[in-house]
This record gives sequence, structure tokens and C-alpha cells, in this order.
Amino acid sequence: MSFLSYLISGISLGSVYAIIALGYTMVYGIARMLNFAHGDIIMVGGFAIFTMVSTLGMAPLVGIVTAVAVCTLLGVTIEFVAYRPLRGASSLAVLITAIGVSYLLQNLALLIFGSNARQFTSVVTVPGIKLAGGRLSISGETIVTIIVCIVIMAALTAFINKTRIGQAMLAVSEDRGAATLMGINVNRTIAITFAIGSALAAIAGALLCSTYPSLTPYTGSMPGIKAFVAAVFGGIGSIPGALLGGIILGVVENLSKAYISSQLSDAIVFSMLIVILLVRPTGILGKKINEKV
Repeated sequence: MSFLSYLISGISLGSVYAIIALGYTMVYGIARMLNFAHGDIIMVGGFAIFTMVSTLGMAPLVGIVTAVAVCTLLGVTIEFVAYRPLRGASSLAVLITAIGVSYLLQNLALLIFGSNARQFTSVVTVPGIKLAGGRLSISGETIVTIIVCIVIMAALTAFINKTRIGQAMLAVSEDRGAATLMGINVNRTIAITFAIGSALAAIAGALLCSTYPSLTPYTGSMPGIKAFVAAVFGGIGSIPGALLGGIILGVVENLSKAYISSQLSDAIVFSMLIVILLVRPTGILGKKINEKV
């Protein structure tokens, strides 16, 4: 039963990574840039919920809605202020800007909330269940996290494939110039992509902090990096790849902590990334892109 418990917990953790990885994979797939400030938006969402629920005494649902609104607005603002002026710049310039935005958000959080860890109150009210005569216990946070991940993946896939905005996103990802000639507003499409990714980051922050109830200005840093690894592992730019990469990463990390070493679990995760990049650089579900010279 211990193995099954670790496996389910790993799937839950991987589901959080998958939700975060969606932000990376959507922005890269459509705007062809890596938003390394994405992990810190998770932290902003966590503090938004903490402020509404623990400080102001609001209901958890109000906190989640507020966090989604704050992170969506923040994501659109970051795209407009920091990334849009660099639309034609080199990828290195965009990468350095993203790292700068990440440090800016962390330091603003330090100034406002301080460096001490805050005790996060879980926003999940679903009770846990016990199976196999009580030998296998599954927390409510685990159940909700897995269900929310599945629902988000299904909804996002339907949104991309069935709506006009989703079709515009696909067109921009294929050829930005041709999309512009077809009357698609590229800047608006990319802004919507950032808005969706940032809203998902807020939801991921709520689920992550509910499972691991400690909140600091650096809460989103490592999960953000691991979610990026998951996106690359599954095939960055692929929505199913984000799900697959996140689940695999979460399971491997949890089983490594349980059966090998908690200190070596991160090393094992990043070693897997190196191996997959050597064997299949595009990721498990990634597609090779041919460029005309």
C-alpha cells in the first residue's frame, strides 16, 4: 500500500506541474518565448489567496477568484510592459528580461510580505477518503488536484480546437506573419495567451500551497523550474505533452524521495531531462520543426 500511496501523491504533484507547464507550453508554442517569471506568478496567486482568506477572512472561493483575477491582470501587464517591446528582439534579450521580471516579483513580495514563511490555509474543503480497510488514505487535496488537472486539460484542448480565439492562437503559432495578413491581431492573441497561462498559474498556486501549506516569496521558483522541465520533457508547445511530462515528473520525484533519497530526488529529475534531450530533443510528444533557409 505504501507504493500505491506514493504513486497517487506523485500523480497529484505531477498534476500541479502539468497545470504550471501549460503556461510555459502555451506561451512558447504561440509567442516562441520562455516566460521564466511564470513560476513567480504562482507565488503572487498564493499571496493573493492568503491575503483574502487568512488576513481578510474571506471565503476560499473568493480568494481563488481574486487570485485568478490578480494573476491574469499581472500576466497581461508583464506581456505588455516587458515582452511586447521585445517582439522583434533576440531570444537572449527576452530571456534576460524574463529573469529580471522574476527577480522583480520576488523582491516586491519580500518588501511587502517579508521573508518569513506564512502558514497557508487550504482552500480545499473536500474530505479525504480511506481505502483497503483504512490502509490507503487519499487526502482531499490530492483528489481535487487530479480532477482539476483533468478538467483543465480537457477544457483547454476544446478551447484551442473549437473556438475562434483558439484557432487564432494556432494560426499565430504556425506563422505570425501570415496570421497578420489574414486579419488576426497578433498582439491581442499573445496577450490572451498570457492571461490564460497566468490564470492557470493562480489555480496551480492554490493547489500547491494547499498541499504544501508554507508560503514564501520563493514558493514558485522551484515548482516553476520543474514545470518547465516537465514541458520540455513532454514536448514544449504540446498540451498533451505538458500533461504527460508533469505526471511523469511528479511520480519520479515522489518515488525517488521515498525509495532512493530526498536529497537526490531533484538531481534524478534533472538527470532525466538531460537524457531525454540527448535521446529525443523535441520531447516525448514534440514534433520536429523544419525551418526554411
